[in-house]
Amino acid sequence: MIAQSKAKQSAYGLGMVFASVSVAIAFGFPAPTWGQVSADGSFNTRVNTSNNRDFTIEAGRAAGGNLYHSFQDFSVPTDGSASFNNASNVRNIIGRVTGGRVSTIDGLIRANGSANLFLINPSGLIFGANAVLDIGGSFVGSTGDRIQFADGTDLRTSTPQAPPLLSVSVPVGLQFGANPGSIQVLGSGNNITLDPETFSIVRSDRPPGLQVSSGQTLALIGGDVTLQGGNLTASSGRIEIGSVRNGEVGLVPLASGWRVDYGGRNSLGDRQLGTVQLIDAASVDVSGNTFGNISGNTSGNITGNTSGNTTGNASGNTTGNTSGNASGSVQGRGEIYESAIAQPFLPSPKVQATVNESFYEPATELL
Repeated sequence: MIAQSKAKQSAYGLGMVFASVSVAIAFGFPAPTWGQVSADGSFNTRVNTSNNRDFTIEAGRAAGGNLYHSFQDFSVPTDGSASFNNASNVRNIIGRVTGGRVSTIDGLIRANGSANLFLINPSGLIFGANAVLDIGGSFVGSTGDRIQFADGTDLRTSTPQAPPLLSVSVPVGLQFGANPGSIQVLGSGNNITLDPETFSIVRSDRPPGLQVSSGQTLALIGGDVTLQGGNLTASSGRIEIGSVRNGEVGLVPLASGWRVDYGGRNSLGDRQLGTVQLIDAASVDVSGNTFGNISGNTSGNITGNTSGNTTGNASGNTTGNTSGNASGSVQGRGEIYESAIAQPFLPSPKVQATVNESFYEPATELL
């Protein structure tokens, strides 16, 4: 039996959450490979390693509460690490990758204190199943070619040129070219099951995957974004997923974390929104002691084969198509657009979409 919960549409706009059955798909994403972290010489970044597996990142250029690093390559091997040895008063670590190669992360990224980390590589980002974040603040991974600041300046992320002055202001936007790199999050799925007797969701075996501290933001904004069995977790925080070409998006600082604004900057004109996919039992989770928020923006196709559970508030805009087979659950409070809720034990139930309607209450009607 397929159950849906419907309520009055929210003033926050349309949201999107999608779940469907896990099916083998031949995407051919490259597996994570051996890593390398090296500086490009532009921001006084120093990288030390004794084994070419664990990297310590020193120095950089400080400007107010911002610390800038610039890398020729930034890839972390399986079971390896990249540790930013920043001072405790750093608020934002801004790392760009200029060498023209995709960053493959299959180990640990660590930073000191409560600093937010912005990792920007226009060529692409791949997070393997062993990727782990150990940072006190929020994480923004992007394939934009510029990061914009509140004082009106910007920093190119595609070339190793160093401007004479670096901004002391907070980041407020990302700019994307015509062909930004993709972002992929790989994993083995969510391992979420449904107790056939109590119909309760069993989450104890769910891998957290990429995870930020409670109340913080995990944002992945790039070209096409794919979670292939990958998991994202931000307990009581925010998860932002967006696919953008030829335009800008805003970054709105909050009391804790950041919100991505798809309409607040120069976002009209030729800007295009791309494709976000959650496949092979991927999951996104913001559940916690307080309400979290899941936000996405895409005008392409939202497709996939995800068996699982999305928890929290969902908001965003979508004008695309939802296709696949539904198996999983949507629960929490917030605006749900094109939501699919179905009995996991039924064979290949069809997607049931709730268009332009919202979901405000826990999914007590599930099954």
